[in-house]
Amino acid sequence: MQHESPPRAWVEVDLEAIAHNLDIARQALPDTQLMPVVKAGAYGHGLEPVARRLDNDGVAFFGVANAGEARRLSQAGIRTKPFILGPTFPEEREEIVLNNWCATISTVEEAQHLQQLAALYDKTLLVHLAIDTGMGREGVLPEDLGNMIPLLKTMPNLVVDGVMSHFPCADEDVPYTQEEIARFEACVQTLQHHFRLRYRHIAASAGELGYEIPAANLARPGLLLYGVAPMASIYDGVLRPTLKLSSRVSLVRTLPAGYGVSYGRTYMTTRPTRVATIGIGYADGWSRHLSGKGAQVYINGHYCPMLGRVTMDQIMADVTEVPFISPGDEVELIGPHIPVTQVAALADTIVWEIFTGLGPRLPRLYH
Repeated sequence: MQHESPPRAWVEVDLEAIAHNLDIARQALPDTQLMPVVKAGAYGHGLEPVARRLDNDGVAFFGVANAGEARRLSQAGIRTKPFILGPTFPEEREEIVLNNWCATISTVEEAQHLQQLAALYDKTLLVHLAIDTGMGREGVLPEDLGNMIPLLKTMPNLVVDGVMSHFPCADEDVPYTQEEIARFEACVQTLQHHFRLRYRHIAASAGELGYEIPAANLARPGLLLYGVAPMASIYDGVLRPTLKLSSRVSLVRTLPAGYGVSYGRTYMTTRPTRVATIGIGYADGWSRHLSGKGAQVYINGHYCPMLGRVTMDQIMADVTEVPFISPGDEVELIGPHIPVTQVAALADTIVWEIFTGLGPRLPRLYH
């Protein structure tokens, strides 16, 4: 009889904490509708389970990156409409039109193609016009609106239902962000003379927490939904962590002084050292950039320094000070004792990358 072995490493996701953080987003902007951003597998938390939990919470859209993610929501029976946040490839657009998903428009070519497809299938497609107020990634430049508006008005199968933009540095540059808000508000005023804009949005998590945006009536909470505020705010300490990353000890040995640990022998023991081998590596998303940076893991009530380089499937830690330890013991890598912000700082990256880098080899356990 074959028995299924326990996972070497896994992710636990607290869906109620995500719902709580959505409520915090509502408190931050009580008169604003919300589009939870669930792209990239809900920032590594799991696309379908997160969307399913929030589907009845009165949100306007779910923000996704492409038609493939929108399709997964549809196949999971999610009723909230997906909103495709970025430019679409021509090959995606027929599926978007046939399913009445909401897409953005940045160029005349995108608009013309969507109009042709909508006319072909006798559809009326709701779209949002993207404005580039400073991100430099997508959207119509404000000075080009005068040319874009009359062209859109000749496309009967497209309804400009909203306008959107994005902040490049809301968490870093307040004066520039204020200038960008003013540009966005001017564009909204221009567009409202020509279209009935039900939705107007520019703020993600940092913009939502840090700024007043009178022209906006929709916000796109992302990182704050997953328990991390991207900038200081009155809501610090109120958001709940949503994810715990754990592994198991696979081996415990004592190495002599002067012994190298892991590839390159970048770490050498200075005394007899008990070393635990732990079943997680960079193939699971535990960044190799954490090597030699002072990262720790938490085992049986003790912080244990990680030793040497992160390998593909395993890491090593100094457990000399842990009195009782054996193979199978649980290891916390991200969680109540090791915040994800600390891990990101040691890896010289951002929390978004840590979350989304947690690989598919890690089972997700939901509660």
